[in-house]
Amino acid sequence: MKTEVEAPLISRSADIMSGAPVFAGTRVPVQTLIDYLAGGHPLEEFLDDFPSVGREQAVELLRRVGEMLADARL
Repeated sequence: MKTEVEAPLISRSADIMSGAPVFAGTRVPVQTLIDYLAGGHPLEEFLDDFPSVGREQAVELLRRVGEMLADARL
């Protein structure tokens, strides 16, 4: 039987970036990705500028945010 443990996508600690949510294993705030995309920058540019964030992390975050918005009653 195979057991798979999902690694955390986001971490938060008062000792890292003043407690801002960051991509797990990095010091890159999640808000930075949102700001890049909102500013019209492509995901590729974000990934090039922040190589400690993996493509899988960024795409998974966007997928989860999309799911949350789809479920939200706005």
